[in-house]
This record gives sequence, C-alpha cells and structure tokens, in this order.
Amino acid sequence: MPTRTVTVGSASGLHARPAKLFVEAAAAAPVKVTIRTGEKKPVPAKSMLSVLALGAKKGTEVILEAEGDGAEEALDGLAALLARDLDADDAA
Repeated sequence: MPTRTVTVGSASGLHARPAKLFVEAAAAAPVKVTIRTGEKKPVPAKSMLSVLALGAKKGTEVILEAEGDGAEEALDGLAALLARDLDADDAA
C-alpha cells in the first residue's frame, strides 16, 4: 500500500481552512485515503471530524495511505497540499 509521510506546513495545523481544503481534496481523490499521526489508528481523510480529531499542529508528521488505481498520484497531490502553508495562501 503506497504511503507518504508529510510534515504539516500550515501555521494553524490541520484546523479550520487547511483541514477543509485537505478533506475536500481527499474526498475528490479516486481512491480511499487514510491519514494518521504516529502510531494512532488511521482515519478516513475525507472525514472532517476525523481529521480535526488528529490534532495535527504545524510541524506534525502525518502518514497518508491509499490503495488502488491512482493511489500514487492521489497521495502526491495530497502530500503537496499538506506541506504548503495554506494559511499564508489565504492571506495572499
């Protein structure tokens, strides 16, 4: 199963707008994507409540996993999104 380890780049972590953008992108992916921190159980990346419950702050490493056709591409896009400071993108 393809995985990506990404450091959260948004100043507010995976909260509010950055979490919304990530969840929307994950829901649009052609494969099921999960996200987790550390050794915690993976949660669905398309679930806003689950993503917020991770409590991922700026600098937190998260692990994305997906399986199926298009998994690599989906993970690449989601990893790039998480690595950016989506709060700064909003201010621009």
